Amino acid sequence: ALPAALGLVFAVLILAPLAPRGEISFLLDRNKVAVTAERLRVEHATYRGEDNKGHPFSLVADSAVQRSAAVPVVQMNDLTAQIQLPDGPAQLQAQNGEYDIPTEVVRVPGPVGVSIDMRDRRVVGSGGIDGVVPAGSFSSDQILADLAARTVVLNGHARLHMIPSKLSLMQQKREEMRH
Repeated sequence: ALPAALGLVFAVLILAPLAPRGEISFLLDRNKVAVTAERLRVEHATYRGEDNKGHPFSLVADSAVQRSAAVPVVQMNDLTAQIQLPDGPAQLQAQNGEYDIPTEVVRVPGPVGVSIDMRDRRVVGSGGIDGVVPAGSFSSDQILADLAARTVVLNGHARLHMIPSKLSLMQQKREEMRH
């Protein structure tokens, strides 16, 4: 009887993994389960897409957090936004920013506030702007850039210092690139 019982136990152990299984149930202790306060947390987040003109863009953040579903805003750190335009790439970097999901707008808070409308390819900066381009420098209280129309408007206390020799050199280089 003992060898037959041993053979039966051995057969059950061999055939049990091959048998079809139903549901598996288990108990979970809610006091021992890790719970996160955020709705979404991503490290090294990348968002890729195309604007309404078909130009590819990417938005890369070292970290991205959406605190709750009730607030459709993603907080981002170490942010880089890039878009590939016909004349070459454009890039913006910031320490942090927030992406408003319903409006598809990225806002960069701080002394210089920048808002980037990814859908319409428009950039608005306020709080005092200054910059340097190959042909000179500029400053103003606000900057409005329409990437699709390739226009930049400086509003409020606008100052523009252009160096004519560098401007003509830029035009020559642009002509060389077109040929």
